[in-house]
Amino acid sequence: MKITSVETFLVPPRWLFCRVATDEGIVGWGEPVVEGRADTVRAAVDELAELLVGQDPRRVEDLWQLMTKAAFYRGGPVLSSAVAGLDQALWDILGKTLDVPVHQLLGGAVRDEVRVYGWIGGDEPSAVAEAAAEQVESGLTAVKMNASGRVGRMPGRNEVDGVVARLAAVREVLGDSRDVAVDFHGRFGVAAARRVIPELAPLHPLFVEEPVLPEYTHRLGDIVAASNVPVACGERLYSRTDFLPALQAGIAVAQPDLSHAGGISEVRRIASLAETFDALLAPHCPLGPIALAASLQVAFATPNFLIQEQSIGIHYNTDAELLDYVLDRAPFGFPEGAIRRWEAPGLGVDIDEDAVRAADARGHRWRPPVWRHEDGSFAEW
Repeated sequence: MKITSVETFLVPPRWLFCRVATDEGIVGWGEPVVEGRADTVRAAVDELAELLVGQDPRRVEDLWQLMTKAAFYRGGPVLSSAVAGLDQALWDILGKTLDVPVHQLLGGAVRDEVRVYGWIGGDEPSAVAEAAAEQVESGLTAVKMNASGRVGRMPGRNEVDGVVARLAAVREVLGDSRDVAVDFHGRFGVAAARRVIPELAPLHPLFVEEPVLPEYTHRLGDIVAASNVPVACGERLYSRTDFLPALQAGIAVAQPDLSHAGGISEVRRIASLAETFDALLAPHCPLGPIALAASLQVAFATPNFLIQEQSIGIHYNTDAELLDYVLDRAPFGFPEGAIRRWEAPGLGVDIDEDAVRAADARGHRWRPPVWRHEDGSFAEW
């Protein structure tokens, strides 16, 4: 079996898909994307395709090594995301070739279902109690919300009170039997995070996510020590070596993104590394159906898994929804807050290729917002 072609598709709302074809007619799909930099990742995929065409796609690990190490400059979000999507497609091909789901190739299932959560409130959170009620009605038992909108590195008392009040409103809706996670999005400074997070502890968040920017990973230990609230991070970490200092700092939850952190091949290794620190895996995934399918395959086979993000109804999905490019939507259902284990071969998702090609003809130019404070200075998004 040989790889004959690699195609990419820019599909709304903000995703990039790739299609890897073989001379035996088996096709694999992946989702290589950096949100807001899809065209840049597309160029990287095209370059990596030169290494793949003519190779045996079943040699997944060898090709991962080739893609990540065949050049002097390595890593970073763009290259790691390009590798991630292609790696997903290679695992998809291998599973389809052997007629088994990818989780079987990762050692077999360790659970029958994967608990999932959904987003509420948007980038500048509002009406969070109403949104939480809607997600509960949809069947979810957990949600995630931003701690704040644009905020200074040292927020004032009223802004801190707002963070606590929004979480309290959501907790009242959810009760004690459901969970809420709080995403700081790296918008707070270290001192501010140390001040705010202990005030959230009585409301028992499942975890607080990315309390500070990844460039301040060396300060995570100070934040962990400031309260008993579990700290999570990882959406902007792209390898085992990126995760090591965060795990050494004491994070409780590792959040690699299957479309950013080198794909299935690297995330399964990150999960094993996290296990040695008694940390749990909660893959980041505000993306499309292929990224979610890859995440679920890892979750089905990972002992130290906690919960899975999924993007149905997320505020970014304005021009398309998670399942618009999927032929069979039933496997993605979560009537009791969890997705049941799939047994379909490969990644287990049937992509509507006609819909994907039509969407690519329209394309997208999604970009993150540029925020500024009232004084005109730049604000972290």
